[in-house]
Amino acid sequence: MRNPSALKQLLSVPVIVAALGYFVDIYDLLLFSIVRVPSLRALNVGDDQLLQQGIFLINTQMAGMLLGGILWGILGDKKGRLSVLFGSIALYSLANIANGFVTNVDQYAILRFIAGVGLAGELGAGITLVAEVLPKEIRGYGTSIVASVGVLGAVLAYFIADLFDWRIAYFIGGGLGLALLVLRFNVFESGIFKHVKEANVARGNFFALFSSWKRFVKYLRCIMIGLPIWFVIGILITFSPEFGVAIGLHTPIQAGKAVMFSYIGLSLGDMSSGLLSQYLKSRKKTVAVFVCLTALAMLVYLLQRTQSVAVFYSLCLFLGFAIGYWALFVTVAAEQFGTNLRATVATTVPNFVRGSVNVFTPLFLMGVEQAGFLGSAAMVGGATIVLALLAAWRMEETFSRNLDFTE
Repeated sequence: MRNPSALKQLLSVPVIVAALGYFVDIYDLLLFSIVRVPSLRALNVGDDQLLQQGIFLINTQMAGMLLGGILWGILGDKKGRLSVLFGSIALYSLANIANGFVTNVDQYAILRFIAGVGLAGELGAGITLVAEVLPKEIRGYGTSIVASVGVLGAVLAYFIADLFDWRIAYFIGGGLGLALLVLRFNVFESGIFKHVKEANVARGNFFALFSSWKRFVKYLRCIMIGLPIWFVIGILITFSPEFGVAIGLHTPIQAGKAVMFSYIGLSLGDMSSGLLSQYLKSRKKTVAVFVCLTALAMLVYLLQRTQSVAVFYSLCLFLGFAIGYWALFVTVAAEQFGTNLRATVATTVPNFVRGSVNVFTPLFLMGVEQAGFLGSAAMVGGATIVLALLAAWRMEETFSRNLDFTE
């Protein structure tokens, strides 16, 4: 990292724009979770319906992200990484501005779905572009910068929602996204993608991931290593007020504050995992280290019986740090596959991992009846850890892989 040319490449326009784009992406992605209660109350939703309607809207947003992940991934391989970077941010920015004008839940649901479609494309396209434009020796640093800067969008969302009305918070998020479009005109396309495009190779065939057993298993492993990340975010952090009650904490926990602290930890973890992977020269070993750290953080979170709110939020920070291999996990997915399928994989994999919360939630709720709140979380969380470690164990090492190849 002492090489001036390497530093110059890490601070190049594609890296900076991808990082700022992901920053706005995370802001908009988490804003609904933060303003859920005041926004629904403003739409005359009764207190007894806040949870039900909130889950409905989150699931609607997630449905949009699952569909968008496939659509943007295919588009990224067929038309180019820049088409996704431009299109996704334009779509979710306009949708979030429109969110500030909703007058009923049905309108809210339609716009959260559209925003979800837009939000699905940013990270995969950004990581793919950065991985392809940087030399293999430093691309781990580049993708870590993207994620570390990006996840801090959650912190901004918390403070903006705290300072302003929820409608203004949506307008600000959409405005930030549109402002970024001006910067994106200076971003250049990946040379590796241009080479494949000129070679007239079949690109963006989503079903090709399932036409070969070897390719399908490789794709499945990419998803499995990310499962603990979204279990922590979707269950342990999202339901942090309920976990506070379950451990006997007398002071109520604020979900928005738990999200903020966990994402501060996630930013620090993303940078740390990137640095560790460069030091060890291994993606596999670094993923395994952080999955084990996540297991430790889960155990401490579920077994402790603190009466200190500060300690509880510190544990949210620790959980966030432990799952801070989010950028590394997407980078690994991008490095596993050829240029003609790389954007498809890097865009669908994180969105399928996000969508896994729709599997975790019913399993967790079913387990609550048998093992209690904390016991159920331990069982489901433990299962994600086992799957992630098995996937990491069997995964190919990609640290020094040349990405100029096709499937």
